[in-house]
Amino acid sequence: MALLWRMPEVPKRRLGLLVLACVSATVTACGGTGSGVLAEPAPASGSSTPSAAGSPSDAGSGQATPSASSPETPTQAASPTGPPAFSSKVSKVSAGQLSHSWRPGCPVSPDGLRKVTMTYWGFDKKAHTGDLIVSSAVTDDVVAVFGQLYEWRFPIARMEPVDVYKGSDSDSIDAANTSAFNCRRATGSSNWSKHSYGKAIDLNPRENPWVEPDGSVSHDNAKPFATRPLRKPGVINPDDRVVRLFEKYGWEWGGYFNGAKDYQHFSKGGG
Repeated sequence: MALLWRMPEVPKRRLGLLVLACVSATVTACGGTGSGVLAEPAPASGSSTPSAAGSPSDAGSGQATPSASSPETPTQAASPTGPPAFSSKVSKVSAGQLSHSWRPGCPVSPDGLRKVTMTYWGFDKKAHTGDLIVSSAVTDDVVAVFGQLYEWRFPIARMEPVDVYKGSDSDSIDAANTSAFNCRRATGSSNWSKHSYGKAIDLNPRENPWVEPDGSVSHDNAKPFATRPLRKPGVINPDDRVVRLFEKYGWEWGGYFNGAKDYQHFSKGGG
């Protein structure tokens, strides 16, 4: 009787491992990873796949992703800054700084005068820095008034001491210059002008000229500005906000003079 050999029984657990190994070997032979780990399933239909660069997907945006050679979008320039804030500085003056506007015998000494350096708004719509020589008693008024004029963007053509024009009031007016102290007599009088005390300011003398009762003016550059009311930049009109501003600090306007009108002129306490 022939003896029959029987294969020993393989436990079920070892059999399962053997099958898995066979499957893995088959996958490797067919181009699998060979790592022995099953690949992750493909993403479900409808889900987006991140781009190779890791940027967010453009799907649904309606725009194509720019290529590496696309020009860069120019950066928008920062908006320009606004004009500087009003600033002022009050400093002492010497007789040497007033060589054309002061002399011995004037009603105020250089010790009683101050230079106010401050910001003003020009007709070119830019901020400028100018100087007024005034009495030490009115510096606070001057800073307050011209600070407000700057906030209003009230244009001023020029602001220099009359010494720049060798003390000539006429040359200062021809230059459309706003000025204050000048030791001289009042127009048509033997009395000292309020300018001699540093308590008067001529503001935009071209736009606000001295006008004779017959309507004539002495400076050609002022002829287009001889009538009132006149709505032009830098012009002062009766009871306008510039007049009221000076009045707030006790300064009177020459546009209210009887007879000839001095539209440029403001003086502390009148005169």
